[in-house]
Amino acid sequence: MRFTKMHGIGNDYVYVNGFTETIENPSELARKVSDRHFGIGSDGLILILPSEHADVRMRMFNADGSESEMCGNGIRCVAKYAYDHGLSRNNPMTVETGRGVLRLSLDVENGKVQTVTVDMGEPILDLEQIPVTQGATGRNALLKRQSDHVYALATEMDGKEIQATFVSMGNPHATIYVPDVSEVDLNLWGPKLEHYPAFPRRMNVHFVQVVSRDEVIMRTWERGKRHYTCLRDRRLCGSRFRGADRKNEPKAPSPPARGGSASGVVDRRQPCLHDRAGYRSVFRRVERVKFPAN
Repeated sequence: MRFTKMHGIGNDYVYVNGFTETIENPSELARKVSDRHFGIGSDGLILILPSEHADVRMRMFNADGSESEMCGNGIRCVAKYAYDHGLSRNNPMTVETGRGVLRLSLDVENGKVQTVTVDMGEPILDLEQIPVTQGATGRNALLKRQSDHVYALATEMDGKEIQATFVSMGNPHATIYVPDVSEVDLNLWGPKLEHYPAFPRRMNVHFVQVVSRDEVIMRTWERGKRHYTCLRDRRLCGSRFRGADRKNEPKAPSPPARGGSASGVVDRRQPCLHDRAGYRSVFRRVERVKFPAN
């Protein structure tokens, strides 16, 4: 199997060209290649495939083998790979995802893609569509607060009520504003909130600290990854939109991250998010990959 490993602002995946390679069990392969000790090491596996509805199609599998609808950093890397390898020379390029067909604009220099801007589409705020279960009691409870789109969970963090806002950019995100993100035990609260009973498809959880109207600091526990990652722009879009939706929060923050930076715009004329970032290839390909049975 030939593959390419790429990362977009720290969010790394193993990419396989489905035009030339056939993967019979992508969920199993995702678990094996994602292992950072005995595999290649990544946040998951992304297949680049032919499409009947767009220039190319992407399928994304998390490190635990579960399939997700979309990944903003991943789709940008898909567009770069597809253009640089001649799978499609269209610019803008369309990519079929679990959320639908998305449109990407490519910044090309000397025949190679440098950065990609993706129209992430309209944020989904309806709880049923995200999905989030409302109206349950006991440990499943999700209570509406006075302000719009803010809900309280029937659990406390360090003796304080947890208030969260929810949005889907194709997969579910919860944003929780805290005074100091460095004080949050992400390895404890990440998996606990990911599997909170009111989240039937689990949840990407973001703890956000507002520095100013132009800057936030964010730490994220990513659904299906079994650990927190440097940054993922769908999470970034989720926190950006929720921030822009709150009167006293930044309108288009670009959270700092170890993996790099991204810029984004909340289009107030149309309810869409436009995100832009670059990426790097960690290494290109290996002729043969063999893994032990267990």
